[in-house]
Amino acid sequence: MNSEVEEAHRRHWPSVLAATVRLTRDLDLAEECAQEAFVRAIRVWGNEVPRNEVAWLTTVAMRIALDRMRREATLRRKLPMLVVEEEHSGEDSADLLRLIFMCCHPSLSEDAQLAMTLRLVCGLTTPEVASVLLVKESTAAARITRAKRKIATSAIPFRLPSEDDLPARLETVVTIVHLIYTAGHTASGTDLTRIDLISSALQLSRTLYQTMPEEPEVKGLLALVLLGKARNAARLGDDGELRLLSDQDRTKWDRRLLSKGIHLATEALRDANIKGGPGRVVLQAAIAGLHSVAPSWEATDWTQVVTMYDGLMQRWPSPVVALNRCAASSLVPGVDLEEVLTSLDDLSSDPMLEGYVYLPATRADILSRLGRTEEARVAYREALELARNDRERRFLRRRQG
Repeated sequence: MNSEVEEAHRRHWPSVLAATVRLTRDLDLAEECAQEAFVRAIRVWGNEVPRNEVAWLTTVAMRIALDRMRREATLRRKLPMLVVEEEHSGEDSADLLRLIFMCCHPSLSEDAQLAMTLRLVCGLTTPEVASVLLVKESTAAARITRAKRKIATSAIPFRLPSEDDLPARLETVVTIVHLIYTAGHTASGTDLTRIDLISSALQLSRTLYQTMPEEPEVKGLLALVLLGKARNAARLGDDGELRLLSDQDRTKWDRRLLSKGIHLATEALRDANIKGGPGRVVLQAAIAGLHSVAPSWEATDWTQVVTMYDGLMQRWPSPVVALNRCAASSLVPGVDLEEVLTSLDDLSSDPMLEGYVYLPATRADILSRLGRTEEARVAYREALELARNDRERRFLRRRQG
């Protein structure tokens, strides 16, 4: 795939597929036709890249779909006059939203929703989906196949939810987009991040925000993604090694994205308080905002960060949130680190944290600050065994000493 088509695939795949699904009402057919449109682009764009790439790709995909539909015996008499305009106008946010809501339909499990969104909306191959989900390729393929079958047999509609259903359905979509964003920052192997997933999360967040700008959780989601993206350039030092937030060169942060993200996070928290209280994504955005406004790690308002985690525990009680709260509370001035360590050790028996690298890593950091060097080394060794990313492993080895 040449660079122009590869970039177009990254940017426009979900819009091309969504428009084709609207025409065909058949996920497999739409996916095949969208893929063929990009294959044709490889052949044609070598001479000249069209001015409106997404319009060209969408028009070609829809024409391919119509040709195939006309060849179906059961549709011949229904489609003799069906045509596509000379050139599709381009990206349609409504079509993209319909595709997202269909992939995140409540009749599908969360695992299936995530697999379908990664495959259809983000345009990942099945092996790539398997890599993100940390499952075998056959498992990912089975999830996608079952989900497609469920959509077909249950006649799950390609449409936006009703006004009554929107709050619950929107919460699911926000959760899935947030999971994609998180996966982009927890890559395995040699890469610290997956730019394609982060870009997809940003595109989907923006699409949701453009359509539903008054929804606090949508606003919070976009804020969270923007604030994370603003710090990406500082996640690696000049030596190419991992830098935690505490060690990052904050002059490398993207001030434009920070400003936008902080503004949205502030608005989301204000709006949520008016509407009955912030949800979990708004609270996570508020925490990211507190980190972003601090001139240094030491100047961070840790007391306020812990307060936000307290709210998050009420809205979304989970061992991961409890772990993050412990990490933040260990940095509050005057805190008793032994008490924090006791709280941390209480989490060790939670099965949801089994194999979670940040539990022993956080414990190692606190033990080190307490001067319990040998115990810290043991905890770092445990974290090293769980790390999936090469740069994380090198970072932990440096900390281990």
